[in-house]
This record gives sequence, C-alpha cells and structure tokens, in this order.
Amino acid sequence: MTTGFNDHLGFTITESGPERVAATVVLGPEHHQPFGIVHGGVYCAIVETLASIGGSEYWTGPGRTVVGVNNNTDFLRAVSEGTLSAEALPIHRGRTQQLWAVTLTGEDGKLVARGQVRLANLERPAE
Repeated sequence: MTTGFNDHLGFTITESGPERVAATVVLGPEHHQPFGIVHGGVYCAIVETLASIGGSEYWTGPGRTVVGVNNNTDFLRAVSEGTLSAEALPIHRGRTQQLWAVTLTGEDGKLVARGQVRLANLERPAE
C-alpha cells in the first residue's frame, strides 16, 4: 500500500497482519517544516495510514473498506533525520468502527510521537 501520497512519505511496510502493522521511514529534508524538523503532518499521515491498512485489509472483509473519522496524534520529540519505526496495534474492532493505537520511535528507541485513529467500517461503493 505504498502508492500515491504514501509514496511521497517514503515509508516501507515491514509487517502487515491482523494484529500488527509496522513500517519504517528514513527521514530527511523532504519531511521538514521550515525550522528543519519533521513536520507533524508526516506523523499524522503515518499514523492514519498504518491504522487504515490494518483496519481495511484484515478486519472488514470482502466488499468493505474503512475511512478515518478521527486522528489524534501527539508530537513528543523533535527529530530531523534518521530512521523512524512505526507500529499500529488494534485497540477495538467492532462491526461499525475500529480504534487503533500507533507509536513512532526514533533510532535511539525513544518515543517520537503516538496517535490513535478511529475508523468507520463501510460498504465499498459499487464500481
């Protein structure tokens, strides 16, 4: 699922399953805001993408999909470069909605950001 906007983020999915979705991204100037640190939107996008992959590919079933209806991401430490690791874990998976927690850690193992995404489970529109 690294197409479109995900390609621009430059992350690599390292694990994708029903109980865990993980990824890495090598951070650089293309991820920076004007003060030379990673833009918070990068973290938000990674959080939402990993939760959505886990929620849509492994829970909703054929003919269904998910959309994010809330993304709450906290930025804990400023970083400028290095490899970021991200892990998404399900908190709740129901018939109509899901809640996923996502952590992002730096190369030193310290938490950089954390977020949670609430997903709505929907019928996929007819093509």
